[in-house]
Amino acid sequence: MSGAQRALVIGTSGGIGTALATELANRGAEVTGLSRSGDGLDVTDEASVVAALGRLDAGYDLVFVATGTLGEPEKALSALAPEAFLEQIRTNALGPALVLKHALPLLASDRRAVFAVLSARVGSIGDNAIGGWYSYRASKACLNQLMHTAAIEIRRTHRNALCVALHPGTVATEFTARYAGRHRTVEPDEAARNLLDVLDGLTPEQSGGFYDYSGKPVPW
Repeated sequence: MSGAQRALVIGTSGGIGTALATELANRGAEVTGLSRSGDGLDVTDEASVVAALGRLDAGYDLVFVATGTLGEPEKALSALAPEAFLEQIRTNALGPALVLKHALPLLASDRRAVFAVLSARVGSIGDNAIGGWYSYRASKACLNQLMHTAAIEIRRTHRNALCVALHPGTVATEFTARYAGRHRTVEPDEAARNLLDVLDGLTPEQSGGFYDYSGKPVPW
């Protein structure tokens, strides 16, 4: 995001998170990166989130949560396993929501500021025509609802803030290697550039939305 003077990236041990931090630095931002492997940050543990974010000073122009897990996608309802389902919800939905809860005081309130999360098109109910992937779809749909709801509340205290969910496309990482199939993939650095360009083009009126890597709205 070319306008970000200070940026916080959560999940910098992953392919997209690393690329986002690098691209932000290339664009002149002062970047703080946090991850589970590097900093012990567990986004599903509120105490861990509080400890990690509590060490930071306020005034961030961008907080980007690039965490997530895919697990073993179910091909049929018969494969749905309760604990695996709940783990997807904890990691993909609850985790980013807890980060938002405790990162909100870190967002600049006197100028444009952005809170963004990595979602996925498969979380779209309206775009689901092939079924399957129950846990992952549900967790991303849950994440989208959390961000949309939070955007309404955030607007009351941060008039110039955006809270958005983003679909990066199929990015060539270890996360997607087994499931990319025939989907066109992009390298993490290209995905990072695309996502930051999208954020640059959004206005506060578009807060609460779900957008793809080209800036087009994705159906709920």
